[in-house]
Amino acid sequence: QVQLVESGGGLVQAGGSLGLSCSASGTIFRPNTMAWYRQPPGKQRELVAVIGSDGDTAYADSVKGRFTIFRDNVKNTVYLQMNSLKPEDSAVYYCKLIMQVAGSTRNYWGQGTQVTVSP
Repeated sequence: QVQLVESGGGLVQAGGSLGLSCSASGTIFRPNTMAWYRQPPGKQRELVAVIGSDGDTAYADSVKGRFTIFRDNVKNTVYLQMNSLKPEDSAVYYCKLIMQVAGSTRNYWGQGTQVTVSP
């Protein structure tokens, strides 16, 4: 059973920084992809950043230059460092693990962590 546990959310003022982490436990196959999504109140969930096992990354335009995704393959943990935060970054942040299991693509989600950025 794969589980993802996020931590690090909270309240911060605009211009501040926060770091999120997400640890995966259970049987984890590599290569895999890990990602951060967010869901603002009343809006759809959107991709924030993604990282492959080889370290290749991609970011939403809205966070480029401010957010950094990185991972520790030994610990099966993905991180999101968020700098220069804006009120519009407020959302529930979810991590996601995508991997192949018995020839099928499986998606696993964390429970989410709230990030609130005050003006």
